[in-house]
This record gives sequence, structure tokens and C-alpha cells, in this order.
Amino acid sequence: MEPNKRKVEFNILKNDPVDGHKGYGVGSLSLENVTPLLIDVAEGEVWIDPQVMHARSKTERGVRYVKSLEELLSQYPEEDTKKYWVIWVVLERKPEGPYYSGVSACELYINRPARRGYKSMPQHVNYMDKAMKGHIIVEHMDEESRLKLGKFLKEYDSGIWERTEEDVKSAFL
Repeated sequence: MEPNKRKVEFNILKNDPVDGHKGYGVGSLSLENVTPLLIDVAEGEVWIDPQVMHARSKTERGVRYVKSLEELLSQYPEEDTKKYWVIWVVLERKPEGPYYSGVSACELYINRPARRGYKSMPQHVNYMDKAMKGHIIVEHMDEESRLKLGKFLKEYDSGIWERTEEDVKSAFL
């Protein structure tokens, strides 16, 4: 790399990334309204974890990822491998207030004793993008996890839930 050439890096931007200007940075995505959640399938717990956005959550910390789920399950004891759902929840704003506009779920497997895990990075990126575009992708989740997610979203802020479109709500019934 040339000594004076500036390296362009991916940034997580807030608000209007170009603040009305039409130059460098036009078309940048804002991840300000994306909230990552985690669901521990075995424990049935749901929680917000902003560090999931950068794979630095307490759940993922210290874990090295293998290339496939088959590799993880064949090399390390299956009984020590826990399944999680990473949920990408997107909030948009109406004049009345915020509402859930997009939700998608991706699988995450962690074998804590072996400090190994598996997740499909392309799927996580694509599903976060789809949630940002208003898609609801939760039909592949197990029913119990999907219902717990719906309950969590409803109880987190009933006003947000009430303003949410019926097609989003129906995905959790």
C-alpha cells in the first residue's frame, strides 16, 4: 500500500451519514436502528446484546469458529454444543412513535468447553440486511423460541408492539 494512501474502512454510522452533502459516503448504511437479540434455546432466555453486532458478546467471546456445523458436531461433543438464535430487530418511526419493522433470525452454535462455534456469516449479513428492508424471517425458528421472541418484543414496550403492523405480529402467534 502506498504510504500516503488512506485505507477505506467500514464504519457503523449514526444519523444521516453525509448530513445533506452529496459527496463521499453517499449510500452508506446506518445501523442505528438495528438491535441484536440473543435467545438461548436450552434455557429459553431472550436478551438484548448490542455486542452481537461485532461478534463480541459474552456468549461469543473467546470462541473460534469452524467452517461448518458438521465439523463442529463431529469434532466436539454434541452434548456440550448449545444452540442460540441471533435476532436482528429493526425499529422504524411513525408520527405516533417507533414500531418493529423488520425481524430476522439466524442460528448460532457454541461449544463452550471446546471454545469453538459455528455461524454462517453470509446468512447473518444477509438476514440483517433483509430485516433492515422490512422483511420478517422467523418461520424457520422452533415454535417455542419464536413464541418467546414474540412475548419479549410485546412485553419490552407495549407501545412499540401496538404500533407494529399486523403482518409482523402474526409471525409470532
